[in-house]
Amino acid sequence: METSLPRSVFERELVVRSDPQECWRTITDVPQLVSWVSVLEDASEISPLQSYRAVLQDRLGPFRLRADLDIVLSDVREGEHLHVRAEGEDRQVGSRISVNADLDVIPASEGGGARVRIVGEYEVAGRVAGMGGPTIHKKANRILDEFFVNAGASLGAA
Repeated sequence: METSLPRSVFERELVVRSDPQECWRTITDVPQLVSWVSVLEDASEISPLQSYRAVLQDRLGPFRLRADLDIVLSDVREGEHLHVRAEGEDRQVGSRISVNADLDVIPASEGGGARVRIVGEYEVAGRVAGMGGPTIHKKANRILDEFFVNAGASLGAA
């Protein structure tokens, strides 16, 4: 029987000095994004603003996880919104991960700049899920923190 955690929801927002167009260009630059998250590497573009691949590598407790991620973008509204679905599996460890998220770039109401908002959910299944929810949630929050700190540095957090 496979261990699975319930879906965990996350929501984060960052206010930046960069204008919405610059935010969009930066956020849709895959090599840039990969550099913001230390557990991601080897990203490649299959089709611009549609399909990508990346490798997620991390250590979680006694497990060394390496999952090839298939990343599909949908509902793309150039310059303002996209939906991302990333799924991958580490067959050696016997674990799967999936992430669904909506990313919005919203013009700031005053003084220029923009708000970058991500709302989504993730699920971890298999042997790694046996580590328990609190451990996985802590790791996921660290990854989100890392992403937003680096996004803020690149886009000029307000």
